[in-house]
Amino acid sequence: MSEPVTLHGYYRSSASFRVRIALNLKGVAYTTIPHHLRRGEQNQPDYRRINPQGLVPALEIDGKTFTQSLAIIEYLDETRPEPPLLPGDAAGRAWVRALAQIIACDVHPIDNLRVLNYLRGPLGLPDEAVARWYNHWIAEGFFALETALSTSAETGRFCHGDTVSLADICLVPQVINAKTYALDLSPFPTLKRIADAALALTAFEQALPANQEDAE
Repeated sequence: MSEPVTLHGYYRSSASFRVRIALNLKGVAYTTIPHHLRRGEQNQPDYRRINPQGLVPALEIDGKTFTQSLAIIEYLDETRPEPPLLPGDAAGRAWVRALAQIIACDVHPIDNLRVLNYLRGPLGLPDEAVARWYNHWIAEGFFALETALSTSAETGRFCHGDTVSLADICLVPQVINAKTYALDLSPFPTLKRIADAALALTAFEQALPANQEDAE
């Protein structure tokens, strides 16, 4: 009997959303332990012992605990290779990782909850200014992605050909976040088309924040 898999997350966390998608695509059954980020539950000592950063997600699997969503997803891909989430060739893998990292490294970190809380709290910015900050950085990343994907011969139904990859797993949560902040997506038709195609898949639909047990 296989060991249970536990995902520590939060329904609105886009990094947790990525890992939920990957687990669903890989067919890995898991139990979720939610940590309400807005209530500071990620800072409780019991969770800090699991992830000293006090961030979600953390995944307990195969007798080990992993953190950082992209590292978790690549671990899943290496240990459970079907369906593959990275292309078989080195150039393809580099391209998909680059697309994913535009979001995971350049957009998401400066738009996540702890940054927004700092803008609202110590810096005293009003909600309207925080929303403009949020959408500015999403739009910056989306313009780059739209240009890259709309001009690449590698783009198909999804970011890289006609099969889901790590890039799609990163893109969809960011598109959902953009909709939450009412960002106009009309300048990004390729991104919207790809996100819509991915959300038609059960693995993505089941991973949506609204479909999580801790959703509010």
